[in-house]
Amino acid sequence: MAETTFPARPRSARPVRFIVWSLHLAAPLAGLWLLLARPHLDVEWHHGPGHFWLVLGVALINVAMGLWMGVAARRREDGRLFLVSLAFLSSAGFLAVHALLTPGMLVADAGIGFDLSHPVGLIIASVFAFASSLDLNAERGARAMRAERLLWALLIVLMVAWTVAGLLGTPPLHLPAQARDVEGAMVPIAAASALLYVVAAVRYFLMFRRTASAVLLSLVTAFVLLAEAMVTVILADKWHLSWWHWHVLLVAAFGFIAYSAYVQYRREGATAGVFDAIVLEETARRIRAEYEEAIEEFVALLGEGERTGSAPPRGADFAAFAERFRLSEGQIAVVERAAAALAAERATSRRLAALAEVARRTRVGDQDEDAFVRSVLEVVRPAYGDVNIGLASDGRIRVEDRVYPAGLGEEAGTVRDGRSVRPLVVRGGTAGVLEGPLREEEDSTASLAVLAGQLSISLENVRLYRELGTLFRQYMSPDVAASLLADPDQAALGGRVLEVSALFADLRGFTTFSEAVEPAEIVRMLNRYHSAAVPCVLDNGGTIVQFVGDALLALFNAPARQGDHAHRAVRAALAMRDASERIAEENPDWPRFRIGVNTGPALVGNIGSEELRGFNAMGDAVNVAARLQAMAEPGRVVVGDATLRALGEGVRSRSLGDLVVKGRHGTVLAHEVLSAGAAVETP
Repeated sequence: MAETTFPARPRSARPVRFIVWSLHLAAPLAGLWLLLARPHLDVEWHHGPGHFWLVLGVALINVAMGLWMGVAARRREDGRLFLVSLAFLSSAGFLAVHALLTPGMLVADAGIGFDLSHPVGLIIASVFAFASSLDLNAERGARAMRAERLLWALLIVLMVAWTVAGLLGTPPLHLPAQARDVEGAMVPIAAASALLYVVAAVRYFLMFRRTASAVLLSLVTAFVLLAEAMVTVILADKWHLSWWHWHVLLVAAFGFIAYSAYVQYRREGATAGVFDAIVLEETARRIRAEYEEAIEEFVALLGEGERTGSAPPRGADFAAFAERFRLSEGQIAVVERAAAALAAERATSRRLAALAEVARRTRVGDQDEDAFVRSVLEVVRPAYGDVNIGLASDGRIRVEDRVYPAGLGEEAGTVRDGRSVRPLVVRGGTAGVLEGPLREEEDSTASLAVLAGQLSISLENVRLYRELGTLFRQYMSPDVAASLLADPDQAALGGRVLEVSALFADLRGFTTFSEAVEPAEIVRMLNRYHSAAVPCVLDNGGTIVQFVGDALLALFNAPARQGDHAHRAVRAALAMRDASERIAEENPDWPRFRIGVNTGPALVGNIGSEELRGFNAMGDAVNVAARLQAMAEPGRVVVGDATLRALGEGVRSRSLGDLVVKGRHGTVLAHEVLSAGAAVETP
């Protein structure tokens, strides 16, 4: 909806402005009072030609104004604007009838048709004005528009019949003229009409408070002046200055509307939106939606140029669009600038989002570089256009059928085959190139430079993480490595007490076996067993703390928190038992795993010195797990009572009773876990 932006004023100045406006509207009533209170000032001036041309000229101009409003109402399909147009057509139309019946012009003598013509027009207009100011919803507005032809026909027929009867002196307009235009029973009707104008003015003023508009303010002023004209009609004698006074009020009322329409036209640059401030809220929302759609179409056109690398579209390219939305050249220029700004903002947002996504995809872990590049292109092409990436290989960088030297360097981007080329630099050397479309925008080169910088960092990180996978992650648990990479402070010496489930496993008979075979056979056996055991721990979320010869220690619930750590530890132990038993079946002379699991508090953290440290756990819970493992038979899983209680139902177990554990005061209640998924076996 077209709105007027008024100059900003301090709040203290607003009451003053309202007072000045009110005094302007009160001045005509003060002048009327002066003329009526001082009869010697209210002189008679009878001049037919002056009345005829003044009134007819004003009437015809405002009939055109009413027709203009009607066309706008039909185009917008808005009931409020249509009712306002009828208010102006009825008042201006009967004002023209009043001019035609001026005595001494087209008729010899004045009759009652001359007296009542314009008061009747003002009364009819007051009804339309009041109706237009009501809270009309879309349904009531639609009903008003459906009655458009009927109301137009009735109004035209009434004005034509009044004119013909007045000119010919036929009943009921054959009666002689009165001392005043309104007398007798017409007085209360005219007073009620003035009240309707006042109510309409107040309601439109409230609309103006919500949406400041020159047209709305002039409409308020016009209705107040028409109410004052109605009062003047009731009180003034014909052809006296007080009677001429209401003619001046009509000129002022219609003049305010005409001037505000002109101001709005100058501001809009077209006639389409001059009266949009008057329309219903539903119509205003529809107009705003149309203009939003206009912006979106502009953005789409600009975006298409951006994606293809062609020149941005200009005014001539929007001819069909301008015709659709009835935009002037000035409006096209404004919307085009707004669309360009919006398109630039959206492009920047898309590019920032693409950069963030590229950084996110540079995740910790082994990644194939070619797969990473393909993944990155899926992200950046919708935001940057037709970009390509080539990586260095055998001293050359190939992008489709174009070949670049690996020594491209860090110099500013070059242009090749109409495309901007940027090097991807890793550790001071050219690791690849980024090709992008060459555009006219000033920031296109800069945006490609930013993208090349981010891709260089990401590519370097991908290679670094891959190196870490070889040099770092294979020497410790993936959970510990990921935790240290995410938060290096976790590498500091120290720790804290956590409840953990510790899993100890070693090979029963390892010492005897190692005495009887070659060292190579020992290494082959250990690697075979550990290759089967490690996945069992990792697949259940465990952290392998250390390998000590034939033994391993794994923790659950540290460093990553796990609410079901006891279940995970037992599942890992059973899987490890089954895997090692399959290996032992193939190699009967090899030793076999025995496993102990215990749950309880332990001190977990980094233990060692500033020069060398390791992630470990200490405490009674860990020691008991080691002792349970030492007491277990080959191919068995023994758990502490706390672990079994944490498992709950669904685990088959056999109680081993209270066991005396070496190096610990008191006994330990132990259980052998047979399997998971069945009822718990009672001793």
